[in-house]
Amino acid sequence: MRRVVVTGMGVVAPNGRDLPSFWEGLVEGKSCVHRIRKFDASGFPSQIAAEVEDFDPSGYIDRKDLRRMDRYSQFAVYAALSAVEHAGLDSDRWDRERVGVIFGSGIGGLQTLENQHKVLLERGPDRVSPFLIPMIIADVAAGLISIRLGAKGPNFATVSACASASHAIGMAYRSIKSGESDIVITGGAEASITPLGLAGFCAMKALSTRNEEPERASRPFDAQRDGFVMGEGAGALVLESLEHASARGARIYAEVIGVGFSGDAYHITAPPPGHEGAVRAMRAAIKDAGIEPEEVDYINAHGTSTPANDSEETKAIKIVFGEHAYRLAISSTKSMIGHLLGASGAVELIATVLTLVNGVVPPTINYEHPDPECDLDYVPNSPRDMEVRVAMSNSFGFGGHNAVILVRKF
Repeated sequence: MRRVVVTGMGVVAPNGRDLPSFWEGLVEGKSCVHRIRKFDASGFPSQIAAEVEDFDPSGYIDRKDLRRMDRYSQFAVYAALSAVEHAGLDSDRWDRERVGVIFGSGIGGLQTLENQHKVLLERGPDRVSPFLIPMIIADVAAGLISIRLGAKGPNFATVSACASASHAIGMAYRSIKSGESDIVITGGAEASITPLGLAGFCAMKALSTRNEEPERASRPFDAQRDGFVMGEGAGALVLESLEHASARGARIYAEVIGVGFSGDAYHITAPPPGHEGAVRAMRAAIKDAGIEPEEVDYINAHGTSTPANDSEETKAIKIVFGEHAYRLAISSTKSMIGHLLGASGAVELIATVLTLVNGVVPPTINYEHPDPECDLDYVPNSPRDMEVRVAMSNSFGFGGHNAVILVRKF
């Protein structure tokens, strides 16, 4: 079994389209949540989101291709090509059959679906775009990345709601570890801040309605949390075997040492009491890594800012780590950039890797009112300088899908 390392990262997030601005925004504790600007949301119970603004993919995608790609695919391709560039890889020189693309999305091309449904109703079936299906399916981002890079290794998508990107990264790790691939470009993308997407989550009563103070709406683990805030974007990582990375003299940012997957088999949206599915996923990742729970220094929590998730995730962490839970630094970057749904696991793992590299833990902002059920160290409101040797990233999705990834400082 081979060792797997991170050699490149790319991000499209509400706080930046490159790693320096993304990281700077997290360390500054900058909230990117505001009233929705893409469309009139005044009639919705929740009128706020963390949008990606001023996105210009022209440096990586030409104008003709842009018209045939949903926004989520544009995010994905941009992030993936950024990550390959960051890794110093030349796609003309690698062994294409040893390079995979595994990329997730929870929803896929929702914006295109809405637009083309309107065309169908107003102008008839003959005017529906022939690119409708390729633009909306959740696997097409992985396909587009592989086509652009000529990557002919394992190529597929993972769809597991908010765990989609983490499942993709976990499968990429396993593909390299087993010897199936040398390099895998992996991550997730989402662009669901649309009228239908917003209406659907509002109908579930899953979103914060703190419309008058949007910057304070996403408040994971705070006693006054009232729902999550939608975000959008993409995160991509280049995973590589240590042998391959060393042979080409690549810079190594972190080592992926373990993954854990589990299913709740409980409810389509609610976590089970004590979040036993999360417990099993965290324990599986720790076992896969061959470490003791006490070796983990930091957790980038799922931390959605919903009442049930945050208290149940806290309980799960206590079960897994015992007394060590109170010594862990835990933070939720969703407090600043919202919940990127199927992209969240990738963007949050990038934040976790940067934590290892920089020795700084990003804060959980808007933590003002302690909740007796959430009594751990959530690094409230200010970043913390500390050496982090081993870190965990948690992702839990609707449907009871749990994915946990462990990384170690290299």
